[in-house]
Amino acid sequence: MSEKKTTSNSGRRKQERGLAPNGNSQVATGGELHQIAGGEHAAITTNQGVALSDNQNSLRANPRGPTLLEDFILREKITHFDHERIPERIVHARATGAHGFFELTASLKQYTTARILTEVGEKTPVFTRISTVAGGAGSVDTPRDIRGFAVKFYTKEGNWDLVGNNIPVFFIQDAIKFPDLIHAVKMEPDRGFPQSATAHDTFWDFISLTPESMHTVMWIMSDRTIPRSLRMIEGFGVHSFRLINDAGESTFVKFHWRPKLGLQSTIWDEAVKISGADQDFHRRDMFEAIAAGVFPEWEFAVQLFTQAEADRFPFDHLDATKLIPEELVPLKVIGRMVLDRWPNNFFAETEQVAYCPSHVVPGIDFSNDPLLQGRLLSYHDTQLSRLGSPNFHQIPINAPKCPFSNQQRDGHMQMEQPAGRVAYEPNSLSENSPRETASGFHSAAVTETGEKSRIRAASFADHYSQARQFYLSQTAYEQAHIASALVFELSKVEHLHVREAMVGHLRHIEEDLANRVAAGLGFDKMPDAPVPAAPVQELEPSPALQVIGKMKDTVMGRVIGILIADGSDGTVIEKIKKAAIDAGASVKIVAPKVGGAKLADGSMLAADGQLAGTPSVLFDAVAVILSDGGAKALSMESAAIDFVRDAFGHLKAIAVDKGGRAFLKIANVGQDAGVVDANENDVFIAAAKTRQWDREKSIRTLA
Repeated sequence: MSEKKTTSNSGRRKQERGLAPNGNSQVATGGELHQIAGGEHAAITTNQGVALSDNQNSLRANPRGPTLLEDFILREKITHFDHERIPERIVHARATGAHGFFELTASLKQYTTARILTEVGEKTPVFTRISTVAGGAGSVDTPRDIRGFAVKFYTKEGNWDLVGNNIPVFFIQDAIKFPDLIHAVKMEPDRGFPQSATAHDTFWDFISLTPESMHTVMWIMSDRTIPRSLRMIEGFGVHSFRLINDAGESTFVKFHWRPKLGLQSTIWDEAVKISGADQDFHRRDMFEAIAAGVFPEWEFAVQLFTQAEADRFPFDHLDATKLIPEELVPLKVIGRMVLDRWPNNFFAETEQVAYCPSHVVPGIDFSNDPLLQGRLLSYHDTQLSRLGSPNFHQIPINAPKCPFSNQQRDGHMQMEQPAGRVAYEPNSLSENSPRETASGFHSAAVTETGEKSRIRAASFADHYSQARQFYLSQTAYEQAHIASALVFELSKVEHLHVREAMVGHLRHIEEDLANRVAAGLGFDKMPDAPVPAAPVQELEPSPALQVIGKMKDTVMGRVIGILIADGSDGTVIEKIKKAAIDAGASVKIVAPKVGGAKLADGSMLAADGQLAGTPSVLFDAVAVILSDGGAKALSMESAAIDFVRDAFGHLKAIAVDKGGRAFLKIANVGQDAGVVDANENDVFIAAAKTRQWDREKSIRTLA
């Protein structure tokens, strides 16, 4: 009986990885060598030499049950990974952080006892840290990458850490694969590059062998991962959590942050050039906004659903590679977050802040999501390594703002001086030592039954349906960007079989997408698609998944650059500046010299940036206000030529006066509806609210 069962599980595991049960990829067991993709490999083992029969799944109480603490394989793998870097974070090392507050606007009292979610009007201090994933602390702000979105709420009942990303799904379904994912995406160990980039062999090799990653691949190849500003990204808790009310009843919840300024992304070529012009582009943008009193703000929303409702979803909500479309479970806005204070010291606060998903307050609990279950262990373990002490909670940025006490003692860097004879509980020798309380944290009363095993639930087997839904939900422009991003990334992959495997996966997502990528890579014929572990469903498109469709009709939070030179018309400059500021944008003057330029009336106008060091990639729209002589002088400046060519190529609105239009002609820049007369301020501001998307097909070849 057990032999048959083992065979069945092996077949199911192969299916789970997107291979047919008779595929040629096998899991190494015992001390034997097994053929994998045509070669022989030693058995993978623990650090103690114990061979693994399954390196893909954590040990769970049942296929959809919680991960078990006894899983020594998971614990060894995760803890070793957590301790790989000291003191820099292994992932999310490059970050921007800020203080602020959270204000509840709608109570969830019927769902939870958590006071932060029930006391309307209450303002709770927060510290928010937004980060890239792959690069080190010294990497640039603007690579194509997921952004971490972590919020520490200093609530009356203790600290609550909501640790998520700016996309709602993740690459893997089980935490045991996290070290493999990050090892694949990080710089390759034999050469030490690339830094903060996915366009290399090891990443795409891993992805090509991990079909569950295909949904997230669509997100990272989309415009979501090259944001214009950290103030213009969404945040997601990613996992399903539980809310628990007074009666002990639990409701599933997913958490969302929605930026007040709306979504906006960059063009890929623009993102590349920004990284050269200003490596701190996002950090500087956040700093300047807070310094100017234009405080970044997000709505806080929840998706609430019961187990009965979850049972009717065409996917498993415990699978972190899946999202719940807003059309299926609408968002309920319950609060807002405002970031209004920059850290006093970057290291003491932004670097030393320690987020852990296990930090929750009474009324909030966890689901059985196997990725979340592993994170509950991993984050705390990482902080022990990175900050060097079990007392990291005493660092001011991590300390609760409510009273806290227990019988934990001593340890490295102990800053407190507990008094008295008692350091244990229960005790009868102290009248005022901390005790349990009935209103304290309670776990959800959930019954778990089944056979413990290392196997994923069959409900986790659909790897392509939501990837297809995401792609089909995008505008035609965004679909072209996804296809072009895939061509760029895969063109950097040296191994042909990896490129072919990825195009094979794309055929399950959308045949047209696969054809576009295959053509961009120069394939003579289409690769075969792998046998899917579950049929691909036709899900309704979700417009909420777009970026372009969710851009707000505003220039608030945007920056407009005005290029001037000696002889420029000060009256025109002032009118454009006033119109932009009145509409909520900020304005920066760019001149050939940092001292500024002498205007037509003889006055000097100071510059905010010198032309050679302030390219148009730093702005959302530009104006070019030049005299005939200024245009002629700048025609000899390559930085000026690049300024207008890039602005046009990055689909930005351009306002020009007579001299500015002449300069565009000198630079061989075309004319379209996005190039407007500098005296038509209303037309310019309207055009600056978005990109000139129709321009793109005339200026670059997209996949």
